[in-house]
Amino acid sequence: MNGKPDPDELKELLQSDTPNPTLGSRQGTSHGGEGANRGLEFLYDVPLQISVEVGRSKILLRDLLKMGEGYVIELDKLAGEPLDLYVNSRLIARGEAVMVGDKFGIRLTEVISTADRVENLG
Repeated sequence: MNGKPDPDELKELLQSDTPNPTLGSRQGTSHGGEGANRGLEFLYDVPLQISVEVGRSKILLRDLLKMGEGYVIELDKLAGEPLDLYVNSRLIARGEAVMVGDKFGIRLTEVISTADRVENLG
């Protein structure tokens, strides 16, 4: 085994909605004669970097050096367009900005399909 999960196994695990009663909450198949069942639980405590992108822009170095307080950068998205939610630099969903107490949050309006997310893993 090379340490990288088999893409077909990942698809099967992510698409399965019903737990296997013989495994409790674990899902999986046996590998390499070891008979070890492998589910997604081993991934649950892996930290992920989440970022929300409002928009992008390209600028010249000369303009970057002119920046100061009050400088406005025009972004490529229109007002009201959904924000992009990235997990570890991969697009996962889109949504709208909301206030949660004194902080900003994002309400998801569109989630990229599980199959598309698995396909774009590697």
